[in-house]
Amino acid sequence: MYHPTDGLSMSETGVMLPIRPLSTARVAVVHEWLYTYAGAEKVLEQILDLFPKAEIFSLIDFLPERDRHILGGRKVHTSFLQKLPFIRKKHQMFLPLMPVAIEKFNLSSFDIILTSSYAVAKGVLTGPNQLHLCYCHSPVRYAWDLQHQYLYQWHIHRGITSIFAIWILNKLRIWDHVGSNGVDRFISNSRFISRRIWKTYRRDSKVIYPPVDTSFFVPGSTRGDAYVTVSRLVGYKRVDLLVDAFAHMPDRKLVVIGSGENLEALRKSATPNVTFLGRAESSVLLDTMQKARAFLFAAEEDFGISPVEAQACGLPVIAFGRGGALETIRGGYPNGFLPPRPTGVFFKDQTVESLIDAIRFFELNEKTFSSEDCVVNARRFTPKVFRERFMEEVSHCWNTFQLREGYSFPDW
Repeated sequence: MYHPTDGLSMSETGVMLPIRPLSTARVAVVHEWLYTYAGAEKVLEQILDLFPKAEIFSLIDFLPERDRHILGGRKVHTSFLQKLPFIRKKHQMFLPLMPVAIEKFNLSSFDIILTSSYAVAKGVLTGPNQLHLCYCHSPVRYAWDLQHQYLYQWHIHRGITSIFAIWILNKLRIWDHVGSNGVDRFISNSRFISRRIWKTYRRDSKVIYPPVDTSFFVPGSTRGDAYVTVSRLVGYKRVDLLVDAFAHMPDRKLVVIGSGENLEALRKSATPNVTFLGRAESSVLLDTMQKARAFLFAAEEDFGISPVEAQACGLPVIAFGRGGALETIRGGYPNGFLPPRPTGVFFKDQTVESLIDAIRFFELNEKTFSSEDCVVNARRFTPKVFRERFMEEVSHCWNTFQLREGYSFPDW
């Protein structure tokens, strides 16, 4: 039976307000940049599936044709950076212009703005009658707690260049903190990033783990004797640590899948027991993972999708015990106790010695690890789980936002 208050709800001022269904809201999805299909883009793909009518904004769009399916055929609104020379290969050089570029996006006609951010996307300008939710992969790493690490990695940690770089990052840090005030609700991709968001912006966040394609990554029928890692070959991924460790273990094999700026240097330093497959086709990637002995992961990641993909293939993971790995792997440390139904082993320090100790500890306890336990653990991170939790959060925020007459409250 129709009730005169259907579709209405009481605001804090006692006025009956119409509650618009989420399906009627105009949605904009803002992503930093599109040039590869990695973890952030897998999140973006799921968000776009949930909001098929959303419009997409990105500073630049050079996404390869093979990966454009994630956009669902939609046009991407890009910034003025798209037309600048060298931007395709050296977009990091244009960091000082990115705050200006992101603020030039005119999103005033949208009701909900969803930003997928690990740099500047959260800095889009929104009004009091717009709901801004930010799925934060991380605060700007190179402007905050990892500044010194990145300056060293970029070889600008000394001299006049370093002074100029620090000055630029200081300005970015101020802009980023001010811009965070425009976010009505932060969603973090792990408890690790939730703590980083609190440290950086003093804001609470809802943890929703990223999606992992556990329907594609499935166990195989046979298991080989080689260890495997899948990673972009850049400095902070610390694949060099894995290569160095296997130089000390010539009787063991390592397969490295991935490409990046450090590929040639790693090949030159590698011993014959290390094989590089480069950027492998999906079928090769799956076959290699299914036949591996265990998966190695040396980076301190915000979440780390590849260790979950490995567990979905039934592989135990040997990982550096920091960051998101502590949330996705059920593991213990060498000379310690393994939890019930373990799926991996952690090493305490990013050193060759610590990694080798963890590998030997794994081999001594190898029968304790089962493929089934790894698969069950990985199922906590399916796309279905992500979509349900993300949509639930957006719906809750949208309804609450309307009840409060368009004013944003960071801690709902």
